[in-house]
Amino acid sequence: MLRLQQERLEVFATAEEPVEKRLRDAAADVVVTTIDNLDDASIFFRSMHHLSPEKNKQVRAERRRYHERFRGLVEEGQREGVFSTATPADLVVDYHFGSIHHLSTWYRPGGPLTPQEVADHLADLLLRALRP
Repeated sequence: MLRLQQERLEVFATAEEPVEKRLRDAAADVVVTTIDNLDDASIFFRSMHHLSPEKNKQVRAERRRYHERFRGLVEEGQREGVFSTATPADLVVDYHFGSIHHLSTWYRPGGPLTPQEVADHLADLLLRALRP
C-alpha cells in the first residue's frame, strides 16, 4: 500500500497543476487508497511494533520519505504565498496523517460516506487550514 501511495504521490507532486490542486489531489488520494486497503492499513498500524528492528527502521524510513514529499507540497505553497505560514508545514502534515491513521477506528464500508466523500472532506479541511 505504501509503495502504491508513494508512486501516486509522485504523479500528483510532479503534475503541471497549481500547487493547491496537486496537494488536494494527493491529500484525497491517500485517504481513498487507505480506505481501499483498510484491513491492511489497520493491521499495519496495530502491528508495526512486531517488526524486526531492521524492518521497522526500513518501513519508518519509507513512511518518512512519503511524508517529506507531501510536506514539500505544503512548503512549496507556503513559499509561493498560496498557503499560510501560520502553522508549520510539519504540523499540518502530521495532523492530516493522524486523521488518516485513525480511519480504521471509525470508517465503515457501507456507511453514510463513500471513500471519495471522506477523502474530499479531509482534503478540504487540510486546504482550509492552509488558507492565508
